[in-house]
Amino acid sequence: MRHVATKHPILWAYLFVALFSLSYQLPIYATGMSGFPGLRDVFLASFAWLIPMFLVPRYSRIWLALAGLIIWPAALVSLFYFVIYGQEFSQSAIFIAFESNVAEGSEFILSYWKWWFTLLLIGFSAIPVWMWRQTQPLQMSRRARMTYAIVFTLIAFWPFIGTVLFDPGKTVHNALEHQLARVEPSAPWNLVVGYTKYREQMAGMEELLAQNREVKPLQHLATDSDKVLPETVVLVIGESTNRQRMSLYGYERQTTPRLDALRNAGDLLVYQDIVTPRPYTIEALQQILSFADSKHPERFFTQPTLINMMKQAGYDITWITNQQTQTRRNTMLTTFSQLADHQVYLNNNREQNASQYDSAVLEPFTEALNTSAAKKLIIVHLLGTHRAYHYRYPQEEAVFSGREDVPEWITPELMDEYNSYDDAILFNDKVVSTLIDDTRQKGGNSLLVYFSDHGEEVYDNPDELFTGRNEGDPSSAMYTVPFIVWASPEFRQQRDMASWRAAENRPYSNAYFINTFAEMVGLSFDELDHSASLISDHYRPMPRWIGDPNDPGSLRDYSSIEDSENQLQVVKRHEEESIKAL
Repeated sequence: MRHVATKHPILWAYLFVALFSLSYQLPIYATGMSGFPGLRDVFLASFAWLIPMFLVPRYSRIWLALAGLIIWPAALVSLFYFVIYGQEFSQSAIFIAFESNVAEGSEFILSYWKWWFTLLLIGFSAIPVWMWRQTQPLQMSRRARMTYAIVFTLIAFWPFIGTVLFDPGKTVHNALEHQLARVEPSAPWNLVVGYTKYREQMAGMEELLAQNREVKPLQHLATDSDKVLPETVVLVIGESTNRQRMSLYGYERQTTPRLDALRNAGDLLVYQDIVTPRPYTIEALQQILSFADSKHPERFFTQPTLINMMKQAGYDITWITNQQTQTRRNTMLTTFSQLADHQVYLNNNREQNASQYDSAVLEPFTEALNTSAAKKLIIVHLLGTHRAYHYRYPQEEAVFSGREDVPEWITPELMDEYNSYDDAILFNDKVVSTLIDDTRQKGGNSLLVYFSDHGEEVYDNPDELFTGRNEGDPSSAMYTVPFIVWASPEFRQQRDMASWRAAENRPYSNAYFINTFAEMVGLSFDELDHSASLISDHYRPMPRWIGDPNDPGSLRDYSSIEDSENQLQVVKRHEEESIKAL
């Protein structure tokens, strides 16, 4: 090793600074927790620490020692966080840490500390010290040093430089954000950038919470005279699940065998024609969980939300989420969860593309079921079938691998992703059915509602092979969502659910869900719109608006999407019949 350090001092210095971040990024990648981008960013960002060596070579060893002392603590935190949680340290973890008090923090350390952690700590500290002792001062010409400095600067800071030089539509602020995103996987920037983002998101959260505190309560809220409020209400929110890919809704592959069995046993109400107002999580849930809709988006901020409603009705509320806790996109959801009485945040990964299975919600869900609250609402927000699909389920539970029941237009290069989506739906079926079983076993007067926030297209259209969502080019796969209801025997005995069953084929937009949910629970108040409730005797079909409320010109009735797709199918059938006739 001394020979390498002597003969290749620049390579040795690079390995010294990169080792700290690689200590946790390598196992993150090797275990399949996340993909290659984290490793790539560490390799590139590590070049920045070597630049001062070329500028002041006399102090190169002193600089490396200083760099090691700066990087070591942040890398140590990240390494132990991965060892304990199997996740990458992120601003979400910082959020959780600041949500806990000092006593909770010390209890946490004592409860998780294992004897071999001491050996890991010693090794993690001793190896860099040994490597530093082998480092050699640089001996090269000034021209060579400047060349290295320029090349390493371009490598390490190219996200900023490239954005400024070659993307005229972006500002310097955009370029800085790009640079910070690229260095964030590396220590100590994971702490620095994470804390900065945490403070920014907290400022936004505090503003939204202050707005919510100013909202007036619902007027004359009461329990319907002929109803008893359920003791336990469970709301399960899925993610990116297109009902057209569920056997529960007629898909050829058996992607929902457990839910199929529950329906066949008469235990499920399966609503056939529900769409979401937006194909994006935050925007969709802003309407679904409040009185806002595509025509009145401001009501999310000016009227009570679903959580406000249930707290006013006397429910103790627990929010369990396997979604990322703190990102720029998820600020609204994390703020919304703070309105609940209890929060359980399970996914603190830096990137959504990480192996984070929804089975993680089952243990805290059971704990929430067993609390002593007289009336409880448990909201479970799943990661569902979010891309990348192969991260949504354990690989040993993958079932779909061949071409059986796969459309003919799915080419070999698309097959893996197509099958992965179906496997993700299959695992989602396992999680949702387990939540139902756990609620049943708890007993009592209980109700569970499950729907997905939006759908997702995964090569469902042979004329435009696409995966994901695009509000500018909408398709039915992006908006059609599952919507099912399970009720305990006690609940069914106390309620006449004939109108619920009669509604299974009604066309409905989840933008009006809060009205349906209130009636399902058994609440009444002045603001309740019975005509916008799916199960009401006063239900009336309304336009199912989709599109961006901030751009009224983009709003359209969902039926126009269905009509255009149906017309396309008619044309294709005519073409196929003509070809056969010839």
